[in-house]
Amino acid sequence: MAALARFTKSSSLSLSFSSIAKALYFYSSSSAAIAESNPYSQINNFTRKDPKDWNVQWVFLGCPGVGKGTYAGRLSKFLGVPHIATGDLVREELASSGPMSNQLAEIVNQGKLVSDEIIFNLLSKRLEAGEAKGESGFILDGFPRTVKQAEILEGVTDIDLVVNLKLREDVLLEKCLGRRICSQCGGNFNVASINVKGKNGNPDVSMAPLLPPSHCMSKLITRADDTEEVVKARLRVYNEKSQPVEDFYRSQGKLLEFDLPGGITESWPKLLEALNLDDCEEKQSAAA
Repeated sequence: MAALARFTKSSSLSLSFSSIAKALYFYSSSSAAIAESNPYSQINNFTRKDPKDWNVQWVFLGCPGVGKGTYAGRLSKFLGVPHIATGDLVREELASSGPMSNQLAEIVNQGKLVSDEIIFNLLSKRLEAGEAKGESGFILDGFPRTVKQAEILEGVTDIDLVVNLKLREDVLLEKCLGRRICSQCGGNFNVASINVKGKNGNPDVSMAPLLPPSHCMSKLITRADDTEEVVKARLRVYNEKSQPVEDFYRSQGKLLEFDLPGGITESWPKLLEALNLDDCEEKQSAAA
């Protein structure tokens, strides 16, 4: 814990990208373990703030396939801050044929979580590259996935808000099996047309497919890890390892629970409303 204190955040200023990157690299190369926290005794509700009061350093949580990348990416463009997805960082490393690619391929194809050491290395490199380009603020997607990772992140920067996207598991499975990537442009699409009846008092869920433009249609490929067996394994791992992260942030009053009511058309305006950003959208639309 003495090492952690060296990187404790300031009460008034968040650390620079460079400081965060260096701190994460320190943890990736350190053998010191951080003790797991005890269950949290107090659970607070998220309190909405005016966007001008936020320093945009946000985290998106949620099961694999829930749409973290889609909504974090949209908010990234909307707010003008970088979207950093650790899943993309892993896939980029896999495609690079670098020194970690074989190890990562085995982990990903079995539906397991990538180790803290690898994630911290990839994230620290991305933050350093971002600072070199003049980036500030971020929306993290896919990190942290464990309480240990969340503790380390809290030790090096001040996360303002954690958005927890939620969707029924049967819908998640259909979404994951419908995901496609364009082998040429790298665009993400979904060919699944989802119409699932509500259960146990929950409403029906309908999601239209997110189809590619015609020139991408013949170039669609399926991710190697988007098989039913691997998706179910990833959901089990998430439920076992990652859901305690929700309690970690809930105990700090930073967690915003958001149940997706449907596809992007239905969910996007409601998400902006939940984030108190709906007025900003109206002003942007009026200016356009």
